[in-house]
Amino acid sequence: MWNILFTAVTVIVLALIWIMIYDSNRFVVREHVFRDARIRRNVRAVVLADLHNKKYGRDNARLIEAIRAANPDMILVAGDLLTAKPGATLSVALQLLEALAADYPVYYGNGNHEQRLGLYPDTYKDMAQRYAEGLERLGIRPLLNAHVQLSDWGITVYGAQIDRRFYRRLHGQPMESAYLERILGKVDKSSFSILLAHNPDYFPRYAEWGADLVLAGHIHGGMVRIPFVGKGVASPHISLFPRYDGGRFDEKDSVMLVSRGLGMHTIPIRLFNPGELLVLDFEKPDPGNVSSA
Repeated sequence: MWNILFTAVTVIVLALIWIMIYDSNRFVVREHVFRDARIRRNVRAVVLADLHNKKYGRDNARLIEAIRAANPDMILVAGDLLTAKPGATLSVALQLLEALAADYPVYYGNGNHEQRLGLYPDTYKDMAQRYAEGLERLGIRPLLNAHVQLSDWGITVYGAQIDRRFYRRLHGQPMESAYLERILGKVDKSSFSILLAHNPDYFPRYAEWGADLVLAGHIHGGMVRIPFVGKGVASPHISLFPRYDGGRFDEKDSVMLVSRGLGMHTIPIRLFNPGELLVLDFEKPDPGNVSSA
């Protein structure tokens, strides 16, 4: 009896280890479509989030191949392409962006790791400066509480870099209702608004501000997802079963897509939770249908 039990447990543990290794080294492509009367012509975007210096093949060849196969019109970055660790490489993120920026416009919203480099120079030395210079050489200017109007497409992309206090672990900080308007200004309702906001926890505030679509990440899909239930187990804030763990969420007239991310850091685990590359199509609605989908 004990031999049978030991064998069964061993098989299960080995299977879970295999799945973890497999899921930690692959990604899936998930597509979403949004239709809105303000969109002037059809546009496709690829969303990158939480790469954390991960490589899919040499020089990220597999990831670049998948992006090019999607044939996007633009790349949207929802933060944390690198990992804020003293002495960590910046080259993985910059090499990927160099390959992409040669063919597509890149609109970059910072995550907490990019933000952290600049906040603590005693810890990270010149990493923030070197990364900023690398982005500048590629013609990429992060949207630091700024926006860019893509008038030909009828889209405005905003990048929110919220204060570091909103990323504190264990003790969630409330966000006052006027905060986003103070750092971003009022949302332009004449175009379809996309808000790059790395931390999904404040979706009700993003919706209250008026974002049509929020693109977030940060949670890594919960690291481990419960099979069949599809719920993420943990967040970087050391909380269990985060509400916004991955996928689509709706609040009033706003939609948020939370990317499950592409990489890992600190606890390098992905189980039943492969990396995720989002492909978004923004389309003019069919006659008689002017709502976003």
